[in-house]
Amino acid sequence: MAADRELLSRSARNAVRGLMSGLVAGAIREYWENEHFAADPDFVPGEGGIRKQLFDAYAASVDWSDEDHVTRALRVFESMLRRLDRESRKYGEDGLPADTVMELREAFARDGCRLDDELRLHTARVARLTVHVDALTEASGIHAELEWVRRFGAEYPDDAIGAAKQLIEATAKLVLLKRNLPGDERQGLPALIKQAQQALHLHPAAVPTTRTGSSPDNADSVKRILGALTSAAIGVAELRNRYGTGHGRLAAPTGLGPRHARFAVGTAATWCELMLDTLADPNAPWRKAAPATIPPAGNPPAASA
Repeated sequence: MAADRELLSRSARNAVRGLMSGLVAGAIREYWENEHFAADPDFVPGEGGIRKQLFDAYAASVDWSDEDHVTRALRVFESMLRRLDRESRKYGEDGLPADTVMELREAFARDGCRLDDELRLHTARVARLTVHVDALTEASGIHAELEWVRRFGAEYPDDAIGAAKQLIEATAKLVLLKRNLPGDERQGLPALIKQAQQALHLHPAAVPTTRTGSSPDNADSVKRILGALTSAAIGVAELRNRYGTGHGRLAAPTGLGPRHARFAVGTAATWCELMLDTLADPNAPWRKAAPATIPPAGNPPAASA
């Protein structure tokens, strides 16, 4: 599965492609071939002028899921950007426009690359385990991602921590979606976790009145486990903020190993699977209780008189 995932996004590639009208065709060809790329003989030209189509023909030969290919392609992009900057200065300008450089920086930063003031690209690593949270709108997709992260997490422990957090976020959002409850994008993950557990009556502080003393869901021991699980899920998010991938982190943190990956992914998997199992269970207590309501963030319910 990992081989199918692009390590450099199309948006980053297109940010460079959009500047190709400023380079002569010979330079475009030279920079690609300096890194041992050849134009794809089966490439079918699309939109754009001759220079953009030439760029596309070489880019089509890159395996964007292969780390070596991507590393070499980044060197091609760096050479092109620096050439464009030099060409612009030859004609009395101050180099590439500031807004263009800012757009390039933002595009590359999303893929963990940094474009410095000399237009050199820096990346100590390329993320291999990335979960696209908003694309996961079914439980089957989350289960598949969990299996994928379990499989490769020990090999890429810092990625695994980032992916574990993303899977918790995806699961919480799916629960709210399936329960037709609003989610506030401005809230952090801890609030989202609490909302999702409340939606399924799995939050220890929100026991529905329809539960009976004979139900295992109402047992004090279960509530203690739920409380610990809530804290554990939030802990994965905090661990990711310190050590995992995300927010343009460029270097792999030191000291992380397979045991850290298994710990983070195992915690996330336990939380996610409990939520998904409860969501699918036809006999789950949330189905028999009154419809869940979640107060807006920052507006706690008023105290009873």
